[in-house]
Amino acid sequence: MAIDTVMEMIKAPISTVFDASQCPVRDVFAHIGDKWASLILQTLGYKPHRFGELKRAIPDISQAMLTGTLRSLQRDGLVHRKVFPTQPPSVEYSLTELGQSLLGPVAALVVWTAEHHGRISEARRQYDSDNPPAKKKVAVG
Repeated sequence: MAIDTVMEMIKAPISTVFDASQCPVRDVFAHIGDKWASLILQTLGYKPHRFGELKRAIPDISQAMLTGTLRSLQRDGLVHRKVFPTQPPSVEYSLTELGQSLLGPVAALVVWTAEHHGRISEARRQYDSDNPPAKKKVAVG
């Protein structure tokens, strides 16, 4: 899809653009838009990794979340899983050609985030200051 077409879609009222339940952007972003997928894609962008290497490279991800995210990325054709016939079997993950093509857009988002994080943090502080949490009423009796 050409960038001009995407820009026209952005400018149009959402109800005239597409059926939200069939939205291809939503469908893909559901898998690649979370923090774990982007971290895994960035990590595999440097070189292929075995599961344990990925877990060490992203230490705050749980084993279950890493497994699930890798499966999702593999299902989407972004990650290749290669099993080596060793005892016990070892597995290596790498980016496919399609996954490699996603590195540029992910890197652009990372750069944008780094450039604007201060402004976003300040906006959050201001919002929180202007909108303090409601105090809970304590029932007496």
